[in-house]
Amino acid sequence: MKSLVRWGTTVGVVGSTLAATLLSGVVPVVALPEQQIKAKLDEIPVWLITNGQGSPLSRQLPDNQGKKGGSMTLVYMSRQEAQKSIKELQSIKDKDPKKVEMFKSLQATTVSLGTIYQKLQQTKNQPDKLFFSFKPDDNEIKGATELMRANGQDVKQLRSIPTFLVRFAPGKSYVPIQLGDKKEYIPVFTSKKDADALLNQVKPSSPTASIEVVDVDRILQTLQQKNDKGLEQIVFFPSPEAREYIRQVSNNSAPKAPTAAPPKK
Repeated sequence: MKSLVRWGTTVGVVGSTLAATLLSGVVPVVALPEQQIKAKLDEIPVWLITNGQGSPLSRQLPDNQGKKGGSMTLVYMSRQEAQKSIKELQSIKDKDPKKVEMFKSLQATTVSLGTIYQKLQQTKNQPDKLFFSFKPDDNEIKGATELMRANGQDVKQLRSIPTFLVRFAPGKSYVPIQLGDKKEYIPVFTSKKDADALLNQVKPSSPTASIEVVDVDRILQTLQQKNDKGLEQIVFFPSPEAREYIRQVSNNSAPKAPTAAPPKK
């Protein structure tokens, strides 16, 4: 979670100090090492519903031709929606006292999207591999599908987490930003609101600028397969809700100033 806490010090760049700068040509698309991909995804917090022992709430999948089916775990992109699901489970009237107690112990536990990605990679060739079903924020799904229809994109292409990128024009290069190190990065937003903020900044000088919706699976596939150093520019941005959570975690983990001992009488 160190990378998530680190976001608490840089989160202010989004929506306030994003500096759009022009890149010449199309953004180059070096296949990145797995650890580098994980590090990029570590910037995004996600939430699992876990029991009192910290184990994720999972559903065992049916066996397939004598082979273990593995397990399916729901991953929430919104902490609020994870907590809402917990309340719904806790409101279920069940006669089994063990289930009732288990429901009482449920909590929303934060992990990074990079951790989920790592688990998928580690178990993909195992008979009891892990499966994760992602639950994006309802508002982001609504915004993504509306935007895709307006852009003439096939909504069926959206199979997992929607992300938003800003182009100078359809089919042209992506709009980069500068962060604290003054280097240029290509922002991949998990919130349409943040993409809108960047779009509004570049519209006066680039009237044809637009937002493109890209399934996160397509981005990961590009990072895994394409061979171009330009992919190192990609940086994922958490949603405003996630950034607020990171800010709170950062504040709570900051060392408190020592208090002076009372004078001896």
